[in-house]
Amino acid sequence: MHAYRSHTCADLNASNVGQNVRLSGWVHRVRDHGGVLFIDLRDHYGITQVLCDPDSPVFHEVEKVRAEWVIRIDGNVLARDKDLVNPKIPTGEIEVFIRDMEVLNAADELPLPVFGEPDYPEETRLKYRYLDLRREHLHNNIMLRSNVIASLRRRMTEQGFTEFQTPILTASSPEGARDFLVPSRLHPGKFYALPQAPQQFKQLIMVAGFDRYFQIAPCFRDEDPRADRSPGEFYQLDMEMSFATQEDVFQVIEPVMRGVFEEFGGGRPVTAEFPRISFRDAMAWYGTDKPDLRNPLKMQDVSEHFRGSGFKIFASLLEQDGNEVRAIPAPGGGSRKFCDRMNSFAQKEGLPGMGYIFWRDQGDGIEAAGPLAKNIGPERTEAIRQQLGLGVGDAAFFLGGKPSAFQAVAAKARDEIWAQTQPDDDWKNEFRFCWIVDFPMYELDEETGKLDFSHNPFSMPQGGLEALESQDPLDILGYQYDIVCNGVELSSGAVRNHRPEIMYKAFEIVGHDRAFVDAHFGGMLNAFKYGAPPHAGIAPGVDRMVMLLADAENIREVIMFPMNQRAEDLMMQAPSEPTNEQLRELGLRIIPVE
Repeated sequence: MHAYRSHTCADLNASNVGQNVRLSGWVHRVRDHGGVLFIDLRDHYGITQVLCDPDSPVFHEVEKVRAEWVIRIDGNVLARDKDLVNPKIPTGEIEVFIRDMEVLNAADELPLPVFGEPDYPEETRLKYRYLDLRREHLHNNIMLRSNVIASLRRRMTEQGFTEFQTPILTASSPEGARDFLVPSRLHPGKFYALPQAPQQFKQLIMVAGFDRYFQIAPCFRDEDPRADRSPGEFYQLDMEMSFATQEDVFQVIEPVMRGVFEEFGGGRPVTAEFPRISFRDAMAWYGTDKPDLRNPLKMQDVSEHFRGSGFKIFASLLEQDGNEVRAIPAPGGGSRKFCDRMNSFAQKEGLPGMGYIFWRDQGDGIEAAGPLAKNIGPERTEAIRQQLGLGVGDAAFFLGGKPSAFQAVAAKARDEIWAQTQPDDDWKNEFRFCWIVDFPMYELDEETGKLDFSHNPFSMPQGGLEALESQDPLDILGYQYDIVCNGVELSSGAVRNHRPEIMYKAFEIVGHDRAFVDAHFGGMLNAFKYGAPPHAGIAPGVDRMVMLLADAENIREVIMFPMNQRAEDLMMQAPSEPTNEQLRELGLRIIPVE
C-alpha cells in the first residue's frame, strides 16, 4: 500500500464497502458523540468521515487530535445507515472505521478557523493566507481560476494561436502607469522595468513573422489598488494576430469569452451576440464606457424641452455652449418617496441633486407631478414622457450642465434606479457582453489644456495619416475597442499603428518630437522599418474574468497570494528593506523620506 493513501478523500463510495483503505489529510473538525469520535478528514479533493470508538486500538491517540492536524489513517469502509447518508458530498454514503493512525504533523492553535466561512479581518486572512486558502470557498475560487486558464489556453490553441513567453526584465516605456524598476548590478545607475504589458514585444512577434500569438501574461503596474484591480501585478490573456482587422479580433475573442462563461458560469445565460456601442453613444446613454447591459435603461438628451422654459436653472445652463440636460427614465419609480430618495443619492455623490418628474393617474388622464413639472408646464412634461416612453407610475430624473461634470453620477444613478425598482435580483443572473468601439484618439486635459492620447498610443487612427494631417485631433477616432461584461471592463485592444510615419505624426500632435519617439519606442519603430504586417490584438484580464464567474466582490478573492490595499505582502513581509551589502552591489543609496 502507498505510504500515505490508497484513495483521496473524495474517492470512496458504496462500492468500496468492506475494503481496507488508507487516507491522509487535514482534520477538518472533530465531533464526540457519546464516546464515538467522528472526524471529517479533508484533502484537496474532498472530505471523508472517519470514526473511532474504544474498540479501536488507536482510540486514545485519536482523542488527542485537533483541527488542522495532518494525519494518516488506515481503516475499514463501512456503509452509513440510510438516515445518516449525506447527499451533499461524494463520500456521503460511507464512513471509515479507524484501525491505525499516524500523526504526520500537529498544528498549533489556529489564528483563524478553517472550518466554516467566518468573516475574519482581511489583514489576518492575508497574513495567514495558506490557512485562508484551505477554506472551501477560497479553495474553489483558486481551482476555478486554474480551470479558466486551462480553458483559455485550449480555446486559443484550437483557433491556431501559439503561446510564446515575452521578457519580464525590459526597458521602461510610458504606457499610462508607473513602472516597477529593477536596478542592474552589471550596469550601475541603469534600471530594467517590469512590463506593464507585453505590448511592444507582441507587436515585434508579428514583425518576426509569427502569425497568431497568445500567452497568459503577467503584467506589472505600480498603481493604487481597487476592488477590481490588484496592486502590483495581474494576468491577462494577451493575444495578437497579423493581417487582421478589428472585426477579425472580434471573431476570435467572442467565442472564447462566450465559451468560458458558458463553461464556468453555472448555467447562467450568456449573450449570444456582443453588441457594438460607440464610445460616444455609451457616454450619452449610460454615462460610462463600462455599461452594465443587464440594466436596459438609457439616458436621453432632453435639452430642447427645457430651453427657454420656466425652469430657470436648466434654461440658463442651456444658454452656454457645451451644456445639456439628460433624463434617466425610471419605470416603476413614480412616487415622491422614491424620487426624494434618488435626489438624496445624487447629493451624497457630490451633486446638488437631481430634478425629477413622476406621472400619476388623475382619473381623467395622466398628470405630471413634482416641482420641476410645475415650472415647465403640461405641454413640455407630456413631450418628455412621450420621448422617454413612460406612463402612469413611472418617473424621470434630470441632470444638467457639462456632461463631463455629471456623467459619473448619472451612471451610478442609472444603476441605482434599476436595482431599486426591480422586484428581485433575477436580472443579475446572466452575463451581458458588449464591445465599446470608436474611441477618440485624443482628449483634452482640462487642467493643462494640452492634448494627450485618450487610450493606446500604439493604435491606428481611423483614416490613417490623412486623418492626422487634416482633421481636428478631437474628432479623430481610433481603431480601439474594449470588451465589457456586466459593467466590468475586461479588456482593451486595438488595431496597431504599424507604419512609422503615422506613429511619428500621432506623437507629434501631443507634443512629442521624433527624438522622443525614437528614445522611448526605438526598438519597435526600427523593426517597423523592415516590413511590419498590419496587426491587431487585445488582452482580456484573467483576474476580472474569474472575479465575475466566482461572484466575488473583491479581486483578492480570486488571487492565490494577493497583496493588501497598501501593496504589502503580509505573509512574506514584502516589500522589505535591502541589506547594505545589496545596496553597495547595486551602487544605490536610500534617501530617507521626510
